[in-house]
Amino acid sequence: MERAATGNARKNLSICVLDDDANQVELVTTRLEKAGFPAVGTTSPEEALQNVRLGTCRVVLADLKMPAMDGMQFLEKALQHDPGVYVVLITGFYSVDSAIGAIKKGAHDYLSKPLDFRRLEKTLDDIADLLSRRSEIRELEHKLFENHQFQGIIGKSPAMLDMLDLVKKVSRHYSNVLITGPTGAGKELVARALHQLSPVAKEQFAVCNCSAMVDTLLESQLFGHVRGSFTGATDTRPGLFEFANGGAVFLDEVGETSLAMQSKLLRVIENREIQRVGSPEVRSINVRLIAATNRDLRAEVLAGKFREDLFYRLSTIEIRVPGLSERREDIPLLVQYFLKKYSDAYGKPFQGLTRRAQIAMLQHEWPGNVRELANVISSAAITASTDFIDVTDLPESLQKSGRRGTMPVGEAWRPLPLDEVRGVHIQRVLEMCKGNRVRAAQMLGIGRTSLYRFLKRTNNRAAAARSGAA
Repeated sequence: MERAATGNARKNLSICVLDDDANQVELVTTRLEKAGFPAVGTTSPEEALQNVRLGTCRVVLADLKMPAMDGMQFLEKALQHDPGVYVVLITGFYSVDSAIGAIKKGAHDYLSKPLDFRRLEKTLDDIADLLSRRSEIRELEHKLFENHQFQGIIGKSPAMLDMLDLVKKVSRHYSNVLITGPTGAGKELVARALHQLSPVAKEQFAVCNCSAMVDTLLESQLFGHVRGSFTGATDTRPGLFEFANGGAVFLDEVGETSLAMQSKLLRVIENREIQRVGSPEVRSINVRLIAATNRDLRAEVLAGKFREDLFYRLSTIEIRVPGLSERREDIPLLVQYFLKKYSDAYGKPFQGLTRRAQIAMLQHEWPGNVRELANVISSAAITASTDFIDVTDLPESLQKSGRRGTMPVGEAWRPLPLDEVRGVHIQRVLEMCKGNRVRAAQMLGIGRTSLYRFLKRTNNRAAAARSGAA
């Protein structure tokens, strides 16, 4: 059973043998083919690189000393073309230092001449077994990935599971909902999920981006108009509220609407009726209103920019969509989803991301959230020339090492007492939460009382320092 498995794994491992000695090439390829490995040989480094570029080989056995291009140069170029290729260097001048140097530069192994074919077969079997296991893992990940999708929303983090649980509960009831969260977090997907799971899922779902239109156009879009009501109104048209009567209307970026428009929306909610622009006729409607915003509407109400009565009508139920920085454990799932999406779109069968590309993705702060991640994978899928996306295929902002935001730009590192480091971190989290202490305490993983106590201590110290200076 084990031999059969090994034989199948060997058949799937394509090998290119590169050496400036044609006799050595023939000897090694013949031995490999007898052992069950598909192998081709060449004395040309450029031909071997072409095989790497085309993906016709997963492993290259390369001689270290060659006149046209030495093995180390070949290793560097091969990894540039395909970071997932396995290069085994072979040399007649073996030393521990040179072996370590080669492996540090990306070589899988470093063997000496004359070749010990048992050792070589063991190395190749290890690679074949590794690739076979990775294939099995990808299949398992695909099955798990399907389990982590919910109405087109992808996530397994606690923050997302809590939000999805609330969506399931709310969707059963025909009520208005306010969806909040940062730009690009997926608020429209949540709105669609609410509708699809609702009792009126078969009815219309209409979408309106409130920030994309001036008031006159927005009013016409939502309420409709009659012929001649304004310049360009050549016919009578119903608005989205009539179109979606019995279903749901999604108002994206509702925080961008004017006070006058907010007054009209309030009438829709309270009286369930509308008037087309230019018409005195009142029409009854029955729609579910789902609104979304990336603004803090409570602050907008206090500033007089958003009607308090409308806010309370909309926020009977509020669903907050977490930003990507709050659910980093979902990044690999999202990468997998978008990689498959753009693989199919561009006809490129990607196997995944290189290790260093994965690290860069996890270290990025993602201010644009899921939308930014989708754009990054889309552009990388276009530019990547191998079946693995490498860090060099990513935007420059992701290529920089270290997590952005760990320290402000231009701030030199200096040793600090732990209390001061903790204080700096807490202040930064508070700034990110826009002063919301409850949310900051949740992100910090501490109780609200602990946070209040810390802030009180900090304020007392600052007051004491000021009075001492005075």
